[in-house]
Amino acid sequence: QVQLVESGGGLVQVGDSLTLSCTASGQSFDVYDVAWFRQAPGKKREFVGTINLSGGRTDYSDSVKGRFTISRDNAKNTVYLQMESLKLEDTAKYACAAGMTAFGSWAQDYQYWGLGTQVTVSS
Repeated sequence: QVQLVESGGGLVQVGDSLTLSCTASGQSFDVYDVAWFRQAPGKKREFVGTINLSGGRTDYSDSVKGRFTISRDNAKNTVYLQMESLKLEDTAKYACAAGMTAFGSWAQDYQYWGLGTQVTVSS
C-alpha cells in the first residue's frame, strides 16, 4: 500500500508559478510511475502529465505542455509538478496517482491516489 499526499496548492494570479508536491509513504516509491490529474468543478478528470519510476521519461497533455514540468526525487519519496504561466483554465483540484507500469494517461492504470490539492488561478 502506498499513501499519497499532495501539497502546495493555493490561490495565484494569471501568469504566476506554483509547484505542487506529491509525497508517498508506506512503500518504496521508486517502483511506481506517477501521474498528475486535475478536475475542475463540473468537468471530467483530466490527465496533466506523468513521470516514469526513474524520472527519465515524462509526458504531458497538450494543454500544459511547455508550461508544466514533472520531476521526482525518489530519495524523498516525492514527485513535483512545477506549473508556470498559469491560466484561468488551470483552476482545478490536482491529484497525484501512482501505479506499476502505469506510465501514461489512463487513470485506470494507477492503483493509488491522493486526495488532491486545490489550485485557483484568478485574474
